[in-house]
Amino acid sequence: MSVRNYRPRRDRRRSISPAKSFILIAVLTVALGLQIAYPLSDGESLRLITIATVYWAAGAMLLHAWFAYGISYALRFLLITFTYALMVEQIGVKTTWPFGSYEYSPTLGYQIYGVPLVVPFAWIMMAHPVFLAARRIAPGWVFLVGGYGLMAWDFFLDPQMVSAGRWTWDVTGSTVPFQPEIPLSNAFGWLLTGMGLMALLNIALPRERRSLGASRAVPEFFLAWTWIGGIIVNVFYFDRPGVAFFAGTALGILVISYYVSVRFGRRD
Repeated sequence: MSVRNYRPRRDRRRSISPAKSFILIAVLTVALGLQIAYPLSDGESLRLITIATVYWAAGAMLLHAWFAYGISYALRFLLITFTYALMVEQIGVKTTWPFGSYEYSPTLGYQIYGVPLVVPFAWIMMAHPVFLAARRIAPGWVFLVGGYGLMAWDFFLDPQMVSAGRWTWDVTGSTVPFQPEIPLSNAFGWLLTGMGLMALLNIALPRERRSLGASRAVPEFFLAWTWIGGIIVNVFYFDRPGVAFFAGTALGILVISYYVSVRFGRRD
């Protein structure tokens, strides 16, 4: 009787090829490089960097969704988020509900009936990491946690884009703390529409205990980067410590809750 060494076969479904890993990291790196260049640029360069940043970051999130959860998951995520965001923005621009009265500048490029094409891709850029975080933090309350996460991210986004002239508000009544140029209705609009998107994604996208391929490191890093980067640029480049404090606290609740859940919560 002989004894043979037994070596279990690797589960190839839980890893992706070096080529795919390289592509994913390369696309994310370009997006991060563009974000770093943003506060150092102005004029036409700043306009182009603004648009390019969204497309590259959205591309990185879509690639991660594909590599981690499969092409069907990624396509459903893309279709639902793009369609939902475009419809919500169309309603918002034409009716002022639920965000308030606002108008996009032509500097954001090609528009679909008043809404720049780049805008739904900004939703895609953040919806993926926020959705994964919400599913991890509170599986039974994904719609609420995810909607909150998108609202918190917008506390960084809106003052930055308004200052750059990418869109303008007709401000009446209460405003967001430390953001007198942004109506408070915008925050409630983001919470409401964010909850709707997260509810749809939670219904339509399969629940995987583990990713099929790429780890969650890319969306995890991008979420943390968005939080920390938003604080840094508002303190050191935009001279808006109030925005850094308020938006940083709001988004930090989500980010810290996620990392605490990963560190001390269930294994998956």
